[in-house]
Amino acid sequence: MSDQPRSLASTLFPIGVLMIAMASIQTGASLAKSMFPAVGAQGTTTLRLVFASLIMLVLLRPWRARFTAQSLRTVIIYGVALGGMNLLFYMSLRSVPLGIAVALEFTGPLAVAIYASRRAIDFLWIALAVFGMYLLVPLGETSSGVDPVGAGYALGAGACWAFYILYGQKAGAENGIQTAALGVMIAALFVAPFGIAHAGADLFSPALIPIAIGVAILSSALPYSLEMVALTRMPARTFGTLMSIEPAFGALSGLLFLGEVLSLAQWLAIAAIIVASVGATTTMRKEPAPLVATD
Repeated sequence: MSDQPRSLASTLFPIGVLMIAMASIQTGASLAKSMFPAVGAQGTTTLRLVFASLIMLVLLRPWRARFTAQSLRTVIIYGVALGGMNLLFYMSLRSVPLGIAVALEFTGPLAVAIYASRRAIDFLWIALAVFGMYLLVPLGETSSGVDPVGAGYALGAGACWAFYILYGQKAGAENGIQTAALGVMIAALFVAPFGIAHAGADLFSPALIPIAIGVAILSSALPYSLEMVALTRMPARTFGTLMSIEPAFGALSGLLFLGEVLSLAQWLAIAAIIVASVGATTTMRKEPAPLVATD
């Protein structure tokens, strides 16, 4: 085999892996939405994080990590941010189409990317993101607008995502991938009271266990593993740029699995936020290592 086909394969492999990871995350979100009638968004988030933490506990063995008081505080904030991100995102899905919720949530990492750069061109990306949100979030009484409460939850999830990135970078620098397992466990403990208060005994229904495990695998265990593979085979900036198209995966997943048909203006808004995210990522001066964020 010549070097050229081998080089092409080595380039396409991590891209394909990352695409599968994004498709897995959004498919898991579609499956999770089917659990809302039984246990609500709060209960669904709890079941997902509990089973995800059990899976990652076995795979990553976080008890081997060593923590100081300061690093433990960082991991706790990281875990709470992860739990808040998941809970608020699922709360938004109760009234907002999947693709729109993902696009609004993406304003969190977009803000982090722009803050890390702060160049003149970033005003263009800010303008594009604001334009996208203007098309998505209702500013008046319009029948075609997105539910403002659901949009608020999605934007709140984006804010949690920003904290997840900032504190995840600090926590991961000290204990690596084992931090992720501990963070998911903390997230599960943080969200569990909300799920138990809302769903009560329904949360422990045996009929929900297979679906909950499927959501945990599709939304956490599988994409996290695939994204780690991709991260080791491509530059951080390339990774961040490709991750920017995730709102499109969310919109397609919502269309295929949930029958959520978006208007032309909503697709235009999603495209504007994607372009803003790609632009902010590609014009960053520094190359921070991105952390995997799971909705």
